[in-house]
Amino acid sequence: MFRALAVLRLVVLVNTVVLNLLRADEFQRPAAGAACVAVMIVWTGFTIWAYDDRERRTFPLLVADLAVALALLLVTPVVKGADYSSSVPGFWVMGALFAWAIHYRLVGGLVAGLLLAAADLQRQHIDASDYGNAFLLVIGGPIVGYMCDSLQRMATERDVAEREAAMAAERARLARAVHDGVLQVLALVQRRGHELGGEAAELGRLAGEQERELRGLIHAQEAVTVVGDAESVDLVAELARLEHGQNVTVATPGSPVELPAATARELVAVARACLDNVRVHVGDDAPAWVLLQAFADRVELSVRDDGPGIATGRLEEAASQGRLGVAESIRGRIADLGGTAELATGSFGTEWEFVVPRSSPDLT
Repeated sequence: MFRALAVLRLVVLVNTVVLNLLRADEFQRPAAGAACVAVMIVWTGFTIWAYDDRERRTFPLLVADLAVALALLLVTPVVKGADYSSSVPGFWVMGALFAWAIHYRLVGGLVAGLLLAAADLQRQHIDASDYGNAFLLVIGGPIVGYMCDSLQRMATERDVAEREAAMAAERARLARAVHDGVLQVLALVQRRGHELGGEAAELGRLAGEQERELRGLIHAQEAVTVVGDAESVDLVAELARLEHGQNVTVATPGSPVELPAATARELVAVARACLDNVRVHVGDDAPAWVLLQAFADRVELSVRDDGPGIATGRLEEAASQGRLGVAESIRGRIADLGGTAELATGSFGTEWEFVVPRSSPDLT
């Protein structure tokens, strides 16, 4: 937007210079008028350079830009006399007006428009044309600001949609790869283990369970649709599905905890990954506890077991070996949600504590 504004600044500068040359006879102080035109030329070049870098688009720059435009409007009676028909900068002040509208959106455009209109009306005689110009300044700034805000939201939503479409395509590709490779191997292990009997039969049974779980996960991923931020689900109801008999105890608030569907889905997946680790490393019958606490700005989820704990350096060793269950399934998901994950482990067992903001993650 600021690059488009740079082009507009050049156009209105040329227009202003031409108009001042045509109306040179209106100047009571020609030297001062020439100085004003020179200021506009130099300032236009400076602002085109300054606004081109995001880091330079600071509040002092915007204030200086607006101050120069206001000063040229206020100095017009001195340069042209009290009874003048058109200001020295004319439409050139649109540069500062639109800069405020682009940077500060509707409010910025309104503030700049009001200040410029007030400065432009500091004259002895105000006719319909003067009023119309002031009205355009007041209404034009907020309109441009609102349009910039709408364009920014549309661009953000487009980026999110493109990213989610790419993620869905990647999920589908991985599902096909798993289906053609891992599932076939697990099915073979199950069949051969049953045929061999003994310890092999137990391995075959475990392979069969993993095959079913993996196949169900693939089907669930294939059924995933893009969920808008406006859709929400009750995290309490979702976590209640994790409770199996006496093994897993889920404690949640008595009232629903509404979260964006994508956030709730990831939190449930994190809790499920923690419980899977309990079953694998502590035992199928090992008890585990899931606790959810809801606050106005965040939710806190903890998953605890009373197993032997995790040996020091074990997670780092697993990550170095390419086993990224904790790094990706747990910590990675929480990081994507803009939250934090803390682990406490020892002879008392293992407890994960997750803190996630209640708003949707920012994907821009």
